[in-house]
Amino acid sequence: MNPHLSAIHLQGIAPLPHLGIIRAAGADAASFLHNQLTNDVLLMKNGQCRLAAFCNAKGRMQASFVVFKRSAEEVLLICRKDLMAITIKRLSMFVMRAKAKLSDATDEFHLLGLAGDVVHAAGDAAVLNLYPALGQPRALWVASKDVAHPQGLTLSADLWQVGEVMSGIAWVELATFEAFVPQMLNYESVEGVDFKKGCYPGQEIVARSQFRGTLKRRAFIVEGTVAMTAGQEVFSSLDATQPCGLVAQAANVGDCHVAVVELQINATENSSLHLGTAAGPVLNLLPLPYALRNDI
Repeated sequence: MNPHLSAIHLQGIAPLPHLGIIRAAGADAASFLHNQLTNDVLLMKNGQCRLAAFCNAKGRMQASFVVFKRSAEEVLLICRKDLMAITIKRLSMFVMRAKAKLSDATDEFHLLGLAGDVVHAAGDAAVLNLYPALGQPRALWVASKDVAHPQGLTLSADLWQVGEVMSGIAWVELATFEAFVPQMLNYESVEGVDFKKGCYPGQEIVARSQFRGTLKRRAFIVEGTVAMTAGQEVFSSLDATQPCGLVAQAANVGDCHVAVVELQINATENSSLHLGTAAGPVLNLLPLPYALRNDI
């Protein structure tokens, strides 16, 4: 393992200031979200969580969520805080006569990240398991405000972000709003898209991307020598005229600079990758912790 990453200890309880919680409440909350998101919400059991995306009519991701079905009439959508206001507004446009109300419930809950040995610290809270990173289990800890925090080592928000990147699953954030279809971030490979459920906004485009021809763009993990930010362009040494990809999510701690980047697959073969321009800092590919699926 790269020495910068081997020095990262992904253990402890982390604050998550970049994430917020949208509540969908009402008798039709689950069915309403089922008709809007890329994953099946109706078949979720109480207490279950799933990854999902909210797309526009062209299949471009407007937000991504960890969907948590808290009860039959309450579903929580954990997402990037910088997209909450626009996401609530856009989802609310589709509510119409459904018995469902969307609201910002961030201040009503404790939301923490758990990594390593503390992942099982549940108590009266919900523990939502995430993809592991750097060999460590990870989870989100969600509880009402009257529940005491779990006890354990503190993990900084910056180190938690390293774990997010190394899990290979990027959140959609304001800088990447409507930049990707789900497959560009590998969401179909990490159970974030259900191709058997009914229609949702952008469903035809997402399905066509999957079943008509080979996927040409994917998400990869890279390491660089300088800090990276979401929305930065990536270039291949074979073409200085146009970017071959985009930084989807980045984490920077000390000398450790890692990111999930969306890339043309052919740019990862027989060429070098560079940040910003074709002469910019070199980006080195790191292995994904999961297998990419071409057939569903």
